[in-house]
Amino acid sequence: MNGQLNWLKGGLLLGAAFLLAVAFVKPIGVSTQFVIADGIFWNLFSDEVIQKDPESKSGYTSPNAYLNKSGGKYAKNVANPFNYSFIFVLAMVLGAVLSSRLGGPKPSQPDRNAPEVWRQRFGESPVLRYVTVFFAGLLVLFGARLAGGCTSGHMMSGMMQTSLSGYLFAIGAFAVAIPTAVLVFKRN
Repeated sequence: MNGQLNWLKGGLLLGAAFLLAVAFVKPIGVSTQFVIADGIFWNLFSDEVIQKDPESKSGYTSPNAYLNKSGGKYAKNVANPFNYSFIFVLAMVLGAVLSSRLGGPKPSQPDRNAPEVWRQRFGESPVLRYVTVFFAGLLVLFGARLAGGCTSGHMMSGMMQTSLSGYLFAIGAFAVAIPTAVLVFKRN
């Protein structure tokens, strides 16, 4: 029975984390930080990507329209990446590594390459799984940026703040995800 309630414990902890973030810092959302990471990488190779601009709201500007949004807010984050949002994303990665090393779930070798449901439908090839997951991740990230935020920002933080757009996003996400999973994995 205890193993069956892990989803409940995890959900309560996740809800508490979101509540504390909203109450003390700002709503959680992470997809923008991928754009910031791209900007940091781009900035390493070009001196023209980010410029100081005392007349802009943030003090920074960029010829890239996306980085220049909101008065250069993203340009400032590229120039000074050690802020709450970027550290939060790095902490998520570090937390996953720590969990795997300090007693988190230990999947079997076949499950590390692909979950059983994937292997039953598509076979044992880890290459097919990795390529599919990579392109699916790109598609999800593109959609998140197109929508102006990811599931954590729109759905979880949005619903917590009783935002109509958060509820609409959740309905849309599940309305697409469930039929897609049924079609891909051929389950009833």
